[in-house]
Amino acid sequence: MTSTLYPWQYQAWAQLQQLHSRWPHAILLHGPKGIGKTHFAEWLAQSLLCESPLSDGQACGMCISCGWFSQYSHPDYRRLRPEILETDSAEGHSAEQEEAPAADTKSTSKSTGLTAKSARAPSKEIVINQVRNLSEFMTISTHRQGRRVIVIYPAESMNTSAANAILKSLEEPGPDTIFILVTSSVNSLLPTLISRCHQFALSLPEIEQAAAWLAQQNTTEPEQFLAEQGGAPLAAFAASQADTQEQQQEFFRYLHQPDVNGALKTANKLQKTSISLIVSWMQRWLYDLFSFKLSGKIRYYPRYRHEIERIAALVNLSDLLTLLDENTQRCAVAEHPLSHVLVLEEMLLDYVQSCDRL
Repeated sequence: MTSTLYPWQYQAWAQLQQLHSRWPHAILLHGPKGIGKTHFAEWLAQSLLCESPLSDGQACGMCISCGWFSQYSHPDYRRLRPEILETDSAEGHSAEQEEAPAADTKSTSKSTGLTAKSARAPSKEIVINQVRNLSEFMTISTHRQGRRVIVIYPAESMNTSAANAILKSLEEPGPDTIFILVTSSVNSLLPTLISRCHQFALSLPEIEQAAAWLAQQNTTEPEQFLAEQGGAPLAAFAASQADTQEQQQEFFRYLHQPDVNGALKTANKLQKTSISLIVSWMQRWLYDLFSFKLSGKIRYYPRYRHEIERIAALVNLSDLLTLLDENTQRCAVAEHPLSHVLVLEEMLLDYVQSCDRL
């Protein structure tokens, strides 16, 4: 965890502190991916447990409570997250950089997740057993006679049973118990769950502020990465550090000059690249084609303006809408393709067919 809030979070922090005298029993933090919602949630959790908070409500970082929290061993704090994030943290990296805290090899002792090492693949859902493990925690007295805090992220990863079990806790919260839920997809949550939380939106920073922060991280061409990630600074930073730049360029070379042979060759070359990542590249490319065709605006890939303009002028609008719809469906199942290469070939051949007048 970084040692302070991100620059674009201070205003939101000040707004949230207006609830200081009447903290709700459940807060739902929601906003786009890649802006640091989970970091904000854990910073809030530490401040709620801090014994000597600063004048602006932030944790002092010096008291016993803050010491425990920094070591992931606070007895009055729990977090629920998918087992796969526990595994990723133990290995020193994150499946979703902005939504998972920095590596914490000690987290399994005070987290309600299962142990990282398992014969089966780690779950990508928050399951009911994790919620049930909170029962004793919520019934015993707090260790420091203060609050107990439970952070849940990403909240949309709760399966139906887990969500219903949490709902019961939200209906009858224990004394001095505060839930902090984090989501990038508020519409995916149960309406009854949302209604029992105080909603608080975290928004994208201004481009100038995000670009300045990226420049401080020694990111070259920050505006380019920000555009590709929809203005989300942490997602942009992760993209700038990824080792997939060459694969992305290979993919876009094909999109500029699509043909059947190129589709098959490109699918073969990219068969070891994350299918979810490639589908996201295609989704943004198609959106830019659609946006430019209707309004002359490009959101994600302004560096390819000339190529987008050329293709958008020739592609049929109804075909483009079909491609967008089909790719949206691919996004939903991208993590579980029957065959990586076949999925890529189908996606690229569909694109060829729609661009056959080029």
